[in-house]
Amino acid sequence: MAQTVSDFIVQRLHQWGVRHLFGYPGDGINGVFGALNRAEDKIGFVQARHEGMAAFMASAYAKFSGQLGVCIATSGPGASHLVTGLYDALLDHQPVLAIVGQQARNALGGHYQQEVDLVSMFKDVAGAYVAQASSPAQVRHLIDRAVRIALARRTVTAIVLPNDLQEEPYENPPRAHGTLHSGVGYSRPSIMPHEADLERAAEVLNAGKKVAMLIGAGALHATDEVIAVADCLSAGCAKALLGKAALPDDLPWVTGSIGLLGTEPSYNMMTACDTLLMVGSGFPYSEFLPKEGSARGVQIEIDASMMSIRFPMEVGLVGDAAETLRALLPRLKPKADGAWRKGIEDDVAKWWETLDDRAHQPAAPINPQLVAWELSSRLPERAIITSDSGSCANWFARDLKIRRGMTASLSGGLASMGAAVPYALAAKYAHPDRPVIALVGDGAMQMNNMAELITAAKYWRSWRDPRFIVCVFNNEDLNQVTWEQRIINGDPKFEASQRIPDVPYSRFAEMIGLTGIFVDSPQLLGSAWEQALASEIPVVLEVKTDPEVPPLPPHITLQQAKNFSLALMKGDPDQTGVIKGAARQVLEKILPGKE
Repeated sequence: MAQTVSDFIVQRLHQWGVRHLFGYPGDGINGVFGALNRAEDKIGFVQARHEGMAAFMASAYAKFSGQLGVCIATSGPGASHLVTGLYDALLDHQPVLAIVGQQARNALGGHYQQEVDLVSMFKDVAGAYVAQASSPAQVRHLIDRAVRIALARRTVTAIVLPNDLQEEPYENPPRAHGTLHSGVGYSRPSIMPHEADLERAAEVLNAGKKVAMLIGAGALHATDEVIAVADCLSAGCAKALLGKAALPDDLPWVTGSIGLLGTEPSYNMMTACDTLLMVGSGFPYSEFLPKEGSARGVQIEIDASMMSIRFPMEVGLVGDAAETLRALLPRLKPKADGAWRKGIEDDVAKWWETLDDRAHQPAAPINPQLVAWELSSRLPERAIITSDSGSCANWFARDLKIRRGMTASLSGGLASMGAAVPYALAAKYAHPDRPVIALVGDGAMQMNNMAELITAAKYWRSWRDPRFIVCVFNNEDLNQVTWEQRIINGDPKFEASQRIPDVPYSRFAEMIGLTGIFVDSPQLLGSAWEQALASEIPVVLEVKTDPEVPPLPPHITLQQAKNFSLALMKGDPDQTGVIKGAARQVLEKILPGKE
């Protein structure tokens, strides 16, 4: 049998090192699926329950493996479903290739069934490279360019394949004018700033007396270098959410997360510092960084387009985080551990005590902070933790103590609901020998994560380590938005938009062959985690949590306090529970005298 265009595509992807495709089949892409079948498992296909989840898997696979993530879908709705997950990859700078089917070339332009202008549709999310194939000899350079551009620019690319072309015999481009002859291969270059810029950065950092560092996902491979520079500068270090695993939380000067999901020590450090060193972070919220004019700034960033857009930096160093920090270190003058770092360490120690106290405050029935707190000390070595967006991300960000060798991520720039379980599944394909834990709110669980439990049920027996735990915070509320309505908008909880059904997630798990554990007593939470972590079958741990424990930022402004009071005056449907729950947590400072 002659090699088809689809056979060549599968072969070429394999030559590029692709070993997993995440997606869903359909007649618009049948040719490629036939080639996958003929390729004798050279590339494994992971069947998601929905194309959007396949795109999240590709994004997360790129994050956890450091390699290209590839998703595949049919024409029309299959292709359009990919878009949200592809935006997740785009905004978090992950290399992902989308391969999608299209209607036959003769039908295009005729308002044919499932005919969508896919090149135009992908123009934004895959703006670096999107192309539709029109002849067999063209396919080689489409694959090569799409893969190389995705890897080199850490971005999303897309290839559109008409279904009739997929079945045609493949032919190499002829040696003739108007043809291209591309090849396989890409090695990431060493990117370093100029010596003069390193000297300028060192001058700024050496002059500082109170240095604060902020690190992000760009520093995930630079842990040793970040520690060395922080120790030399006697600096404290905050972590953007995507950089949570870049530094272990047992270092006394690591202040933890920053921003709306951040910690008081991070807020205090940024408010008081005179110098900011930002490494590999696109952290979006400038109000949590030093006030403009109060501190000098140095930024290390591989992507020059992200330079000096959150804080006006005096020196910008375009380069790889680890290599740039190594080059910068000999130019830095060691600072003695003085009052600045001692104050940060004292603040951090007090903060962990505060979190301990808050997690153990009574709730109805379980304090959601306690869920993450009880997990933290039980996290297995080399664990991978994923989180969904929503209030569960607050407890992921603040209460989990990451140790060396662990990995953690979530939908960062897009902050999309519904990513935690597909992220966890992708982690298992990147590292099948490591335990994976997903923290998910009940809203995201109902949106799409429940369906992806079926994916786990289908594939878990092939994983070398079967430990796979999905922890559901069941509070029957879209909790993050409820509190945003109260604090940001000054509105009471809107029952019609916020209340969601009570679903037996643990029983659903049992129904599809997984292990289900239900907990509604704080005294049983620790043992439930231990049972889940010891299970040799994937687990859904459903915890009945209190929606009135506020997932609020570390610093409450006067306007936020006024908005909260206004929401109560308007008659919040859960007013009694709100006052009791909030007064025991962050809001006791703005609700004096409340019981």
